[in-house]
Amino acid sequence: MTDLSSTDAIRAACRGLPDGDVDAARAAAERQGTLTKPPGSLGRLEEIAVFLAQWQGRAQPALKTVDILVFAGSHGVVARGVSAFPSEVTQQMVANFAAGGAAINQLAQAAGARLSVVPLEVDRPTGDFTCEPAMSDAEFADAVRTGYQAVPAEADLVCLGEMGIGNTTAAAAVVAALFGGGGARWVGRGSGVDDAGVKRKADAVDAALACHAGALADPLSALRLVGGRELAAMFGAALGARRKRIPLLIDGFVCTAAVAPLARLETGGLAHALAGHVSAEAAHGKVLAELGLRPLLDLGMRLGEGSGAAVAISILRAALACHNGMATFAEAGVSGG
Repeated sequence: MTDLSSTDAIRAACRGLPDGDVDAARAAAERQGTLTKPPGSLGRLEEIAVFLAQWQGRAQPALKTVDILVFAGSHGVVARGVSAFPSEVTQQMVANFAAGGAAINQLAQAAGARLSVVPLEVDRPTGDFTCEPAMSDAEFADAVRTGYQAVPAEADLVCLGEMGIGNTTAAAAVVAALFGGGGARWVGRGSGVDDAGVKRKADAVDAALACHAGALADPLSALRLVGGRELAAMFGAALGARRKRIPLLIDGFVCTAAVAPLARLETGGLAHALAGHVSAEAAHGKVLAELGLRPLLDLGMRLGEGSGAAVAISILRAALACHNGMATFAEAGVSGG
């Protein structure tokens, strides 16, 4: 059983990550070359099929069991006026998820995916990271462990999402710590703040960077000190998916910021991940570029909840429909194979 009892234990668990199945990937690529189409004519759909083969360990992968995991948390930094909505909306939206009334409920059903919503002490905000740690070591480890354990071993694909008023400010602080630049480089309008709200967000990020300057060089410390419980849980889920060799589909800005430390800790740490979309949050494209991830979709979405990843599931299903269902040249009696 993987030890995730402390930040140091989590760091150890991020080393020596398992690779995908290169033989399965090779066999999938060879199959693509025999199908009744010009080589490469399905573009990224072919790449996706090979990617899924590699991480599922079979030349003809499947998406029978797809899980969307949405983690929810509350943030002390909301007291700084960084959100257009009050912090109690986080709890209210968790109830909306449970009642089936949110966008992600509809998108999960449309995508043929199971939806799990995991609230992380939403009645107790994290510390205001502009002047104190967001989480203690024990709180951080608990959140990471929750995310890790939420990944079903039988899943063919795991998608990540979040809900947390104030979490675009936390995400901006995390990526500022990881990739450099002040608050102005990384903050956006989030839930819809005005220009004054954007400035408050940038000031909060800058204050956090100054407060924790001595510790932010370590990616896990950055996530603990200026992140949030739902970000830590998404990181844990990304680690769990990698340890269980399950392909991962990530969502928007907050989700990408949450899993970015895995790539900073270990070369190829996100090799098992695809970016479902690029969101309308201005900094998301910058983070994806830093991580070398090409988004599958650009629909101007900025909801969170795993919504962009959920829509992208259909792209993956299309890739496998062609990969597994098309005839080969020999089977079809078509010349040119």
